[in-house]
Amino acid sequence: MACKDSVGTPYEITLELHRDGTPYGSVGERCGWLLARLARGVDEARQGRGEARRWADPDDRFPGEEPDGELFSFRYRTRYGLAGGGELRCQLRTIPVWQPGPGEWRLTRRAYVEAWGTTGVGMRAVLTSAELSVFVRDLVNEAEGCLEGRDLARNLGEGAGTGDSR
Repeated sequence: MACKDSVGTPYEITLELHRDGTPYGSVGERCGWLLARLARGVDEARQGRGEARRWADPDDRFPGEEPDGELFSFRYRTRYGLAGGGELRCQLRTIPVWQPGPGEWRLTRRAYVEAWGTTGVGMRAVLTSAELSVFVRDLVNEAEGCLEGRDLARNLGEGAGTGDSR
């Protein structure tokens, strides 16, 4: 769903979660730029940039330096700061997998994407970095469609997001 300014121009997004066609929750107000940045970060990590290069399998490569960190956490907040109405989060986990041939443990990393609805019912998906890349890219593409063709990765305003200060 597009967030609009005072004259009705869309400038950012809020995620409207649906499960089997039924509204599930509303989370991540103004999260589009973060999702676009994450999409780039996952793609760069899969190419072996930064700390991710220490993982041999590209499916184990995610952005960030911590082996078990959080990539995002979007919650619904009321205007008074109370949480409720849904949550969408992604946490990295390192999982040991036994390799019977060589008789050793192999560490893998996976992204646990969890969504919680307004009723407290949750869903979880365990994704490789390739699957996370597709998921986040799809979110970004859908969001940019809501923004009437604007690119979430770019901030056209002077100052904000450019490193310039007043």
